[in-house]
Amino acid sequence: MNQLNRRDFLKGSSALMTLASFGLFGMDFKDREGPLKVALIGTGWYGKSDLFRLIQVADVEVVALCDVDKNMLTAAGELVSQRQKSKNVPELFEDYRELLKKHKCDLVLIGSPDHWHALQAIEALKSGAHVYLQKPISVDVIEGEAILAAARKYNRKCQIGTQRKSTPHLIDAKKQIIDTGKLGKISHAEVCCYFHMRANGNPPVEPVPDFFNYEMWTGPAPMRPYDGLPHIRWWRTFMEYGNGITGDMCVHMLDTVRWMLKLGWPSQITSTGGIFVQKEGKSNISDTQTAIFEFPELNVVWQHRTWGNPVDPEYPWSFKIYGEKGMLAGSTMQADYFPYDQKEEKIHFDCVFEREQYPEDLTEDRIELNAAPATRLHMKDWLESIDKDTLPIADVEEGHISTAACILANISMELGGRPLRYDPKTRTVIDDPEATAKLRRPYRGPWVHPEPDKV
Repeated sequence: MNQLNRRDFLKGSSALMTLASFGLFGMDFKDREGPLKVALIGTGWYGKSDLFRLIQVADVEVVALCDVDKNMLTAAGELVSQRQKSKNVPELFEDYRELLKKHKCDLVLIGSPDHWHALQAIEALKSGAHVYLQKPISVDVIEGEAILAAARKYNRKCQIGTQRKSTPHLIDAKKQIIDTGKLGKISHAEVCCYFHMRANGNPPVEPVPDFFNYEMWTGPAPMRPYDGLPHIRWWRTFMEYGNGITGDMCVHMLDTVRWMLKLGWPSQITSTGGIFVQKEGKSNISDTQTAIFEFPELNVVWQHRTWGNPVDPEYPWSFKIYGEKGMLAGSTMQADYFPYDQKEEKIHFDCVFEREQYPEDLTEDRIELNAAPATRLHMKDWLESIDKDTLPIADVEEGHISTAACILANISMELGGRPLRYDPKTRTVIDDPEATAKLRRPYRGPWVHPEPDKV
């Protein structure tokens, strides 16, 4: 199939999937009366983006929103009222526990910073809601085990926001290249991110504004001196709240490779790196890091630099899967098959956009137009899994493996680059008590770290 025909095919298949799913979801909840009741915890940029994609593809009523920033929360309430059919402004909460206590929700979306994911997801699952949880699912490995245990204990469907699995051009690339064996034996993969996305300023300490509950925002994390609103990327530049570029960006591409190649837990993880170049600011996440995730006869190698040029300008945040017959490169924007046999034709896969079907996308602030179709398909898959009582494509267990692997890479780097072998059955790093102790971060009181056996 030539490039033009493939592009037309992708656009057509995307439209068919969209139309088919609309018909399907008209029947999915046929035993219900009225729309599904939805709440969003964390009303920042991506939380709202996820919620708006859900509103586009399902009959829902957003009944509640939660955020510790009153200004952001009020603005989100107004935006949601403009987007949902009822035009109602959801009830607004500062404390997610009060929201979950008052509203019996069918679906809860969580778009809060990473250090809040575990406590909020577990409480939402315990409340009876199905959960859409942004990646990475946790800031430490045992948190992830606890979320997984809660999802299974309460029999709720927990979809993780690793939506590359629902990205139309990557789905097609997997079917056409990986599943047909075009690459031959696959024995190496590379994942990378060379975006200059590491916030590295030196803002002064200042009084906390009255509209922002910094105590509640910090929650179980260490309390840093307040030096401005942590929204957008400022909080991500600190290990107190996340796992750096590896936890933020590697989790997507590692998860994509694992999905395409049907990989489980890495047998061993090794990582080195640190702050080698950008030493002038407050940021304490690595600006340079390499990690090796070992699988049987296959290494997946991660590299990020938040400085300098990308190795391949066409694929600055991407995966590359190498087989004996060719290589498949993929990103959020495109994919390419490069056969080693020069007689064989290269195959290009274009990103699918849905501007015509969803014109409201074009006026949404900070929307990632390339990711919107993937998120819509991801939401549909989640709803279908609830309806059919099957696991969603980005089930919490898969999200946990990809998240934990990235966390273990950071632990390896912190311990001088020694290899780590995690055993999910015992929830320990084999023969390494020091590394095992780092699987569970200390919590700031009065918050209590969740345990898998006590959810």
